[in-house]
Amino acid sequence: MTSLGPHHDRELYTGIKLFSGTACPDLAQEIAACLELPLSGRDIIRFPNENIFVRLHGSVRGQDVYLIQTTASPVSHNVMEMLITLNTLKLDSAARITAVIPYLAYGRSDKKDQPRVPITSRLLADLIEVAGADRYVTVDLHAGQIQGFFSIPGDALTAFHILSDYFVHKSLREPVVVTADLGFAKKGRNFAAKLNAPMAFVEKRRRGNDATAEALSVIGDVAGHDVLIVDDEVDTAGSVCQAVEIVKAHGARDIYLSFVHAVLSDPAVERLRALPVKEIVMTNTIPLPPEKRLPNMTVLSIAPLLAEVIKRAHEGRSVGEMFNE
Repeated sequence: MTSLGPHHDRELYTGIKLFSGTACPDLAQEIAACLELPLSGRDIIRFPNENIFVRLHGSVRGQDVYLIQTTASPVSHNVMEMLITLNTLKLDSAARITAVIPYLAYGRSDKKDQPRVPITSRLLADLIEVAGADRYVTVDLHAGQIQGFFSIPGDALTAFHILSDYFVHKSLREPVVVTADLGFAKKGRNFAAKLNAPMAFVEKRRRGNDATAEALSVIGDVAGHDVLIVDDEVDTAGSVCQAVEIVKAHGARDIYLSFVHAVLSDPAVERLRALPVKEIVMTNTIPLPPEKRLPNMTVLSIAPLLAEVIKRAHEGRSVGEMFNE
């Protein structure tokens, strides 16, 4: 019988190796602790000319390897570091290489929505494959179609269960789930179903590739209700600020924010600091440095989720079963 080759025949794997880039070391350490495995040694050196050098401390030949690297700021450096590390693992004859990318950059560049523009998320998917990844794992892609940009298999996960379970146990008073724009309506509906709550929407208008958008109105009733505003990521916080202001103007009671990726580019933190919100809940797909932490922020860890997915992938078990799929 002809072998399917080392990238497909799990019997050829001699073990599992975890590597971390420099973008999210704390999350990588949490994942390793959940799996009761050490992070494998490597040197990642940034030379004065900004070139990146990677060297592994030990061989990965025949191993099932997982590289944990988020692609938040500094985006170009973290992306290049990931690609070079993937290629290093490939050239050292790893049996299978999985890129674990909690936050995938360029998610908003997923289509040609105006003339003479690139589809950068497709380019990034190609680069990840060419660099050496056999599989990928990521969390809450900005647009579902980005999965189709990869020619390699992968697991596009969601932090929905982590975030929604947190709010289920908070016992909000007559909650209404609000999406900061209509584009997040489908995922917002899942939140509403989990909380057994009605939905409302903030209608807004964005001009071309301008980062600013104008909130126009609220579609739905928020007067006298606790409001949970949900989104996939917060960058400069312009949209969520307008969403908070407009639901407050329409009579909302306590307001909560929930999002997966805390990009928090300037001036996001100052904008969030000024908002009349009870709590801001996010995950650690992107590290949150002390200078960006606010007293009303709660960070939920996705380490147990990623660790379980890594374990199941290594053992050849279903990931969908985790979510009854």
